[in-house]
Amino acid sequence: MIETEDYRVYYQAETATVVMEGFLRLDGIEAYQPVMDLLLAAAMEEACTVDLHQLEFLNSSGISMLSMFVVKVRDRGTTRLSFRGSEGILWQTRSLKNLKRLMPELHIEMLAAPNSSA
Repeated sequence: MIETEDYRVYYQAETATVVMEGFLRLDGIEAYQPVMDLLLAAAMEEACTVDLHQLEFLNSSGISMLSMFVVKVRDRGTTRLSFRGSEGILWQTRSLKNLKRLMPELHIEMLAAPNSSA
């Protein structure tokens, strides 16, 4: 688990899911290496889900890190990769579909925003 006052990243082994929550704005791609290491370790499983639906902010370095992660998993070709996002978080609605361009077989699930039924 990686945890600060602003964000938390952890792996749920029972569901093979990496959960990222909070506001993640690290300085530069190098600062994301611990997160990348956690993601790559989780992606050693046959299937892996990255749950972002409670990650309210991710800066451009973080989005680049996710892109690099998707490319590495795609090139390895042994893991079914899924992302779970929120329709209520703008950066996710824009960025997650771009990840699918890198890995067409990527599964993306967008959860409804909490107030979308009101």
